[in-house]
Amino acid sequence: MSDADTPLQAVKDRVLAFARERDWEQFHSPKNLSMAIAAEAAELMEHFLWQGLEASRSDVQTDQIRAKVEEELADVLIYAIEFANVAGLDISEIIDKKMQRNAEKYPVAKAKGRSVKYTEL
Repeated sequence: MSDADTPLQAVKDRVLAFARERDWEQFHSPKNLSMAIAAEAAELMEHFLWQGLEASRSDVQTDQIRAKVEEELADVLIYAIEFANVAGLDISEIIDKKMQRNAEKYPVAKAKGRSVKYTEL
């Protein structure tokens, strides 16, 4: 499977089937899944704790760190996809809406090359 040739719905279906085969849907409430996303995101961040920007960029390319980061990012994404499944959210639709709102908050003319919050542009 690769991003280039896998429809998002196929990924959502695979995640849902995995949970259903194990009868895990009973545990997958929005509350529990949101907490699992946060916990896995913290595990992802742990690999870069106390590093500078450049060190994090180079370390993520090393085999040892990359393998761990792949595992943690996969966990974050799987829980996020299962959250969408449980909540009946269309991932493509909600991303499109958010990108539109972000474009309004962060117009290129004001935000390009800047990392400040939209309220400070």
